Amino acid sequence: MPEISRFFGIIIRMFYDKHNPPYFHAKYSENKAVFDFQENIIK
Repeated sequence: MPEISRFFGIIIRMFYDKHNPPYFHAKYSENKAVFDFQENIIK
């Protein structure tokens, strides 16, 4: 899982080849969110 950025304790990781559409994960402490590139929250 490639890490794109790490700032203020937030880790951004991108998935582009698991399935369509491409998406990224954002993690802060124990909180997690998954977004697509149209700014929709997936999970």
